[in-house]
Amino acid sequence: MNILLLGAHGQLGRSLQQALPALGTVTAWSRNDLDLTDAGALAAKLSGRHDDVIVNAAAYTAVDLAETDEARAHAVNATAVDALARHAATRGALLVHYSTDYIFDGRQARAYREDDPPAPLNAYGRSKLAGEHAIARRGCRTLVMRLSWLVSPTGHNFIKTILRLAAERDALRVVDDQHGAPTSAALVAATTCQALSALGAGRLSAGTYHLAAAGRTTWHELARHVLARAQRNGIQLRADADDVAAISSADYPAAAHRPRNSSLDCGKLTGALGLRLPDWAEGVDAVVDQLTRSERQP
Repeated sequence: MNILLLGAHGQLGRSLQQALPALGTVTAWSRNDLDLTDAGALAAKLSGRHDDVIVNAAAYTAVDLAETDEARAHAVNATAVDALARHAATRGALLVHYSTDYIFDGRQARAYREDDPPAPLNAYGRSKLAGEHAIARRGCRTLVMRLSWLVSPTGHNFIKTILRLAAERDALRVVDDQHGAPTSAALVAATTCQALSALGAGRLSAGTYHLAAAGRTTWHELARHVLARAQRNGIQLRADADDVAAISSADYPAAAHRPRNSSLDCGKLTGALGLRLPDWAEGVDAVVDQLTRSERQP
């Protein structure tokens, strides 16, 4: 199996680079290899390729910046995705694409299912939804996986930010009225490989699936958990778990509105794969352990 991976140097891309070689030969492209804001250049670079699977882990993810840079977010998250979907349809390739919980407005109480109507609250969510629509219009074979609160030891994410701020400040204020499940990039990569294997064996159908760790928490609870784990690992910080104050979204104004409920119902995927997704704390602990282990090394 020939696999083309885009976004190879991102949080998810790095985990996919480790997992995908078990399935075939991987060609990995990062932003150094192509500019996803140039759809013409992307189409030209794809034109000579005959991959069996295209895995798109590339995305514009600066949620607040997208409010004033929506054209660029749309170029990467929608226009480039359209070029990938057109190429996949022409070549008969499978397109694996990652979307987001932010396509929903977060106003319902239960976890969101794949067929719930989308209603994004911000420019980032709109651009990701436009990418999903582009794939649907092209009609290629696809696995679209919507993710929630991605974390890893690399790149920019909440865990790394909290550890940095706790080393710099005596107290932190973190939002406690947004709910979701932090999901490790390693879990997403491993599950992607399982899904691809199941698809090849006829045990999974192409389509859209939700993929997030089990359980539910808030950003405030997550921050406390991260700091407690770091201190358990022997990391000295100025602020500890008891120094994290809970605040409302209204008390922490941001350029982009976030959904209050980002919980995803993953029953469609777990049922098809016979999979038990781990609790969010397992993936978070693994990320914190990796980050703090590197800090303790001389």
